[in-house]
Amino acid sequence: MAQTLPAAPSTGRKADQRAWLFVAGAVVAWLIAYNGIQPLADGLAYGLFGHDTHLGAAVAFFLYDVPKILLLLSGMIFAISTLRSFFSAERTRALLGGKRQGVGNLLAAGLGVLTPFCSCSAVPLFIGFVEAGIPLGVTFSFLIAAPMVNEVALVMLFGMFGWRIAGLYLLAGLSIAILAGVVIGRLKMEQDVEAFVWQIKGGGGAVAEQTPTWTQRFSAAWQNTRIIVGNVWLYVVLGIAVGAAIHGYVPEAALAGILGKDAWWSVPAAVLIGVPLYSNAAGVIPIVQALMAKGAALGTVLAFMMAVVALSLPEMIILRRVLKPRLLATFVGVVALGIIAIGYLFNLII
Repeated sequence: MAQTLPAAPSTGRKADQRAWLFVAGAVVAWLIAYNGIQPLADGLAYGLFGHDTHLGAAVAFFLYDVPKILLLLSGMIFAISTLRSFFSAERTRALLGGKRQGVGNLLAAGLGVLTPFCSCSAVPLFIGFVEAGIPLGVTFSFLIAAPMVNEVALVMLFGMFGWRIAGLYLLAGLSIAILAGVVIGRLKMEQDVEAFVWQIKGGGGAVAEQTPTWTQRFSAAWQNTRIIVGNVWLYVVLGIAVGAAIHGYVPEAALAGILGKDAWWSVPAAVLIGVPLYSNAAGVIPIVQALMAKGAALGTVLAFMMAVVALSLPEMIILRRVLKPRLLATFVGVVALGIIAIGYLFNLII
């Protein structure tokens, strides 16, 4: 097979400079578009349907949130994909290997945020972590944090509600991931991992990794952005449509009565409702926004959102391939109790 010669250093530097200029121009265009959405959406919706109508409010919500969330999503995915070019599953496992309980759980949860693998990656990641000798509890801290503290949700929460709520979401998700991992680790349930997982051996030795150029990083990030946005845009539109209907037509008093602070059962009910409602964060955030605008309690809404992204039914089906029923039930129970506790705590203090 013919071997491709590397580009000359000067050629590589010029290509990287052009790539940085292109990205800088895209950032400027992104900021202009993002700041122009609100007046355009309000002008169209209220000009056609009036300011004081349910339909006008719903249409304004929809016309504003669709481009806003798609812009946030595209920008975030590009930035995260560029960051992820510095990581790999192999490097992640290497960082976690040999760490004692507590420290390992904290590090694993932090890496779960920085290396956002989707739930469909749960089985190969779980096998790879076990194969690398990472303790079971540390592995679960990573697998809980990766979907729960979802990078899409974090960036979109920051864009919609500010740093305070985004920070609370981050703190809550990390706390649940760390504590749940510690609990599962102390239960010593390694025998409840399916036997075939322990029998898998790593293939081959370490493979030397080449450092990509900035041009290659940006190109890969752009391709990843196109693929992900292409796969989730319909979920975004559907989620915003539901959120717009809630925003425009659902009475505030009724919703606050169901999901407000005063109803003791609202938090566990939100978790139970969220588990079977499979959605990605891009689809659930507009619903969260509409619920909070209608007076729903923050802790209850966060519990609902975390249940949707961290305890989805498809993920449980995938994990069943590597976990025996007792360990799977323990995982679901510990995470659900943690989410409920966080919901009650936030409702109490906020």
